Amino acid sequence: MSDSLSLSEANAANELMRLARAIARHNKLYHADDEPEITDGEYDALVRRNNELEAAFPHLVRDDSPNSQVGATVEASPLSKVPHAKRMMSLDNGFGDEDIVDFVARVRRFLNLAEDVLVGLTAEDKIDGLSLSLRYEDGELVQAATRGDGAVGEDVTANVAFIGDIPQQLTPLSFRGGAASQPGPVERPHPNPVEPLGPVRGTDPSTPEGERDVPVIFEIRGEVYMAKADFAALNAAQHKAGEKLFSNPRNAAAGSLRQKDASVTARRPLRFLAHGWGEVNALPAQTQMGVMQAIADWGIPVSPLFVSVDGAEGALAHYAEIERQRADLPYDIDGVVYKVDRLDWQERLGFVTKAPRWAIAHKFPAERAETTLEKIEIQVGRTGKLTPVGRLKPVTVGGVVVSNVTLHNRDEIERLGVRPGDRVLVQRAGDVIPQIVENLTRGEKRKAYAFPERCPECDSEAVAEEGEVDVRCTGGLICPAQRFQRLVHFVSRVALDIDGLGEKSIAEFIEAGWLESPADIFRLRDRREELLAREGWQEKSVDNLLAAIETKRAPDPAKLLFGLGIRHIGAVTAKDLVKEAAEFAKLEGLAAKIEAVRKEILRGDDEKESSHQKRLNEALKEVLPIDGVGQAAAFALADFFHEAHNRAAWDDLLSEVTPAPYVSTARETEWTGKTIVFTGKLETMSRDEAKAQAEALGAKAAGSVSAKTDLVVAGPGAGSKLKKATELGVRTASEEEWAAIVAAAR
Repeated sequence: MSDSLSLSEANAANELMRLARAIARHNKLYHADDEPEITDGEYDALVRRNNELEAAFPHLVRDDSPNSQVGATVEASPLSKVPHAKRMMSLDNGFGDEDIVDFVARVRRFLNLAEDVLVGLTAEDKIDGLSLSLRYEDGELVQAATRGDGAVGEDVTANVAFIGDIPQQLTPLSFRGGAASQPGPVERPHPNPVEPLGPVRGTDPSTPEGERDVPVIFEIRGEVYMAKADFAALNAAQHKAGEKLFSNPRNAAAGSLRQKDASVTARRPLRFLAHGWGEVNALPAQTQMGVMQAIADWGIPVSPLFVSVDGAEGALAHYAEIERQRADLPYDIDGVVYKVDRLDWQERLGFVTKAPRWAIAHKFPAERAETTLEKIEIQVGRTGKLTPVGRLKPVTVGGVVVSNVTLHNRDEIERLGVRPGDRVLVQRAGDVIPQIVENLTRGEKRKAYAFPERCPECDSEAVAEEGEVDVRCTGGLICPAQRFQRLVHFVSRVALDIDGLGEKSIAEFIEAGWLESPADIFRLRDRREELLAREGWQEKSVDNLLAAIETKRAPDPAKLLFGLGIRHIGAVTAKDLVKEAAEFAKLEGLAAKIEAVRKEILRGDDEKESSHQKRLNEALKEVLPIDGVGQAAAFALADFFHEAHNRAAWDDLLSEVTPAPYVSTARETEWTGKTIVFTGKLETMSRDEAKAQAEALGAKAAGSVSAKTDLVVAGPGAGSKLKKATELGVRTASEEEWAAIVAAAR
């Protein structure tokens, strides 16, 4: 969380946007296309990062947040769409014992249970398969559908006819002549018996177990899967026939079920285990255990590892037992699912967005394997970060073939002491991407790996900022690895806002060799005829684009500076620079001032650290006497303009544009020069609108509360900032009171 809290709101919003898009894409690849590109652990890491940011910035939660989505839409599927009568939800994940203890504690608090009341749970192995809903009416299977996005799935009714575990007709156990065809759940005496609720429609409570009638409507939900042995045999047959191999049993099961031609499904060895239910017109029992026992009695297989347990202690004991058996199970599992047993408690607990409060999936920790680190490659990200990637001799870990691992950064390589040729221990975990956990040949006498000091893409200097472990390319505008994203940012709405020049066009122009730096955007007018000759471009669209570019020849100086994409120079800092410092009012003087800071830094290299820092602080006060522009921003500016490539790109840009003088839109009011902090969830306006209102009054919108803060505007959910304001005696106001302040200043 500390990393999240150090982000600016703009950076957090951008990361949340990227995470929403990435998670949606991987959901589609996994749920709709059955062709995942990342491991479950990598996906979980994305989701956990998104959750961390949403918790730190609740006011930035997006409408398309992954926490409001289940599965993936089925728009491109050749199968018919089927709306679910009752939404198919997903589960929240836990990754350690403490998460399960917290889950039980949350249930207890929500239900306001006394300490001596036990929380009875069911526990079952979490099958790594494809979610399926089976709708039975009068005991007859009338529809089978995949989960899809939770609201709409795909109709696979014809296909499930070839899955032997799924009967076309539900038959009470007594009518089948005795013993259940599949193992049922293991029931123990319930710690908190449910008070009788009276007769349940379609069920006679006095009827012995195994003789209960099947309700008129009953949707059974579970997982379609492929056993390990069946998967191996299928891939052997695929190889022999020269056809594509499946990467793992889950993908094989999903691809086999989601066939337009049911005869393909008929040739695949699919199986099914039930884990719950959807729409029903009556329930045969008043506990999760009782209903699952009835489902087993009707002829639907339920996991033989399904048991009832007492609280977190019982859940964790069963988890340990399943983990011991995991390798010997005939199918792949990735954790254990716990559910509150009492259905009346489930009803009271309800749901949050896409998951029930009464259930949680406890993911397994890493599985490990030994292999050889064949080489280390350096990848340059869109922000210039140099990330070392280990190329492994392929090894299967947790059912997935792993050939690459992240080595994170320079410090991690030093910590592990890894070099090409080392034998290493690799793990996959539920909450991390594949990683090296141990260097098995560290003691061998070989030369240590030398992390590059220059960018492998553009040969610019690669440096780590003070206090940071990440090494970044300082090439900026000229680095090919960063070029696309930097140009997209440069023309974006929050920067120069060039209408009609989007990601697709920028990618096209880079590929054509027309765009290498921002200045090249303004030279597109010389390529009008070439543009007209390209597919998809008409005279009107070309002229509109060129006209939009021409309107930015005298750009807002703050937006121009922000558009360069210099690290730590966000929109607010850029505005502060050009607003407060006269020498920055015209941006041509920026490079010289930054070089002055750079020289001061270099001049202190031979001094003691304390003396160096003192001289640096003095230089910063001289060059950047601006509230809110600190050492991190100064370092970033110094690094950027220290590179001759960047200075050349800057001069080139200024040969094409003439930044307009900064003009303040703020009025002289009683709030001029004051500092205002907005906290909590604003209900009548966005956070950006609130900040704009403050700036229009001549005030500064700050992100943290201090003794220098003049006003804290607190919306619902305000927490630590409001508390600190109260402790410091800072004036506070509600959103309604803030609106009155703004109105009075007009």
